[in-house]
Amino acid sequence: MQTMLSPLLRHWPAWALLASAVLLAIAHGFQTFGGLEPCTLCLQQRDVYWAAMAVAALALVAARTPVRAMLRPVFAVLLICVFVAGAAIAARHAGAEWKWWPGPQTCSGGGGGGVSAAALAGLMHGARITPPRCDQAAWVFAGLSMAGWNFLISLGLAGMSTLAWLRSRRDD
Repeated sequence: MQTMLSPLLRHWPAWALLASAVLLAIAHGFQTFGGLEPCTLCLQQRDVYWAAMAVAALALVAARTPVRAMLRPVFAVLLICVFVAGAAIAARHAGAEWKWWPGPQTCSGGGGGGVSAAALAGLMHGARITPPRCDQAAWVFAGLSMAGWNFLISLGLAGMSTLAWLRSRRDD
C-alpha cells in the first residue's frame, strides 16, 4: 500500500488541486446541466474546494523555493484543515437533509437564500422565486445525497492530506 501511494503522496498538492477542480466542475455540471441550483450550504461546500485549490497552488509555488522542505508539512496541515472543514460543512448539510438537526434559516424555509440568474430572469416575467432548501436532498445516489458523498470525499481527501503530512515529516 505504501509503495502504491508514494507517487500520489509525493505530489499531493498537485493531486489535491486537481481533485478540488474536478469536484467543483462536477458541482457546476449538476447546476448547469442538471438544473440543480445550490443552496447556502452547497455554496459553502464549494468554497472549501476553492480554498483547497488556493492552498495547493501556493504549495506548488513553495515547492520551487529553497525552503520547500520546511513548508511542505505546513501546506499538508493546511490541506488537512481545509478538507476537515469541508467534511464538517457536508456533515451539517447531510444532517439537515436527514432532519437530524435544523439547517440554516436562510435555506430551510425560514428566509431567503441564494437566488440564481435564471430565477431573477423568471421574476422579471412574473415568476415566483423559490430558493433551494438545505433540508431537502435534491439528488440521491446509493442512499446518499450530494452532501453525503461530499462528506465521504472530504474525509478521504483529509486522510490523504494526513498521509502526505506524515510522509513530509518522515522525509525531513
